[in-house]
Amino acid sequence: MTDFKRILIINPHGIGDVLFTTPFIQNLRQAYPLASIAYLSNSRCADFLQKNPDITRVFVYSRDEFVQVWKESPLAFIQKWLAFFKEIKDQNFDLVFDFSLNSTFGFLAMASGIKTRVGFDYRKRGRFFTHRLLLTGYEEKHVVEYYLDLLGLVHVPVKTRAIRLDVPASELKIAQAWLQKKNIAQGRPVIALLPGGGASWGKSAFMKRWPARRYAQLIDKIIEKSDAAVILLGDVSEEELCRQVKGLVHFPVIDAVGQTSVLGLAAILKYCSVVIVNDGGPLHVAEAVATKTVSIFGPVDPLVYGPYPLANHVVVQKNLPCQPCYRRFRMASCGHISCLAELSVEEVYRKVQSVL
Repeated sequence: MTDFKRILIINPHGIGDVLFTTPFIQNLRQAYPLASIAYLSNSRCADFLQKNPDITRVFVYSRDEFVQVWKESPLAFIQKWLAFFKEIKDQNFDLVFDFSLNSTFGFLAMASGIKTRVGFDYRKRGRFFTHRLLLTGYEEKHVVEYYLDLLGLVHVPVKTRAIRLDVPASELKIAQAWLQKKNIAQGRPVIALLPGGGASWGKSAFMKRWPARRYAQLIDKIIEKSDAAVILLGDVSEEELCRQVKGLVHFPVIDAVGQTSVLGLAAILKYCSVVIVNDGGPLHVAEAVATKTVSIFGPVDPLVYGPYPLANHVVVQKNLPCQPCYRRFRMASCGHISCLAELSVEEVYRKVQSVL
């Protein structure tokens, strides 16, 4: 096994995708305990990656920021890109793992002089890699397993498969104080619901979300039949969606929408009895802090993108013949999304009961 000293991991994707690389990072650190391991991610993930003890440094790549600069001035865009390139090149990395599925980053790695370049060859975008695995899409096994497969190309053994998110003690203290302020008695069941999620799908995120009115009906049923405290969570972009849910609920809920960072969210979820959530990053945040989940899946295959491993987690699906219709990074044409629209409150509630 080559003694690599400076390693770079590239993954500009969403929260879930980045958390899927955490078993990969742990195995890499075990193989190279003295190496510097850097991570290139988007700004949403930088927060928790910086708290990961296996990561030495985080580079933040904001695609939206680059796009905005391009719109304002192509010359400024070129200058910004060259400065970013220089920042990477100056680190003298000797190994890179690229999860972007984008040839731009492969070229960046090659031009930066990184000798060993590892990644997936998806639609011939892996042409700049020295070590590559052919990929047509993530199918039939979890994304975590695909990521771990790359370690074999440089002879790194796989010893752990656990998704990891390190929550600082300071965040846990803040979460505890917040729960106490909300007068949630110790020992009382606490259930978090996140009606949003799926932000990495952009304008198509609604295709991964169970309807707002169903979430409201589920909250009513939970509160009516138990003494659980219900917390509504989501980021700033989901405030309107969560306002719709809250407006339809007939019982009081605790509203924390738009009030937490990713680490703050993780800290609150750690104190919950169960988290009810759509397919998306928050599901994997809950999973990473070892909280039980009931996750709702529509077009996407939970075998590939769901909780990993499945222990302590329950997936709810309608199991229509057309599911999953998201395959090989493509969404089938669908104007009805029956897999979510026809999923009843009772079906989800039964799963919640089984977990509690």
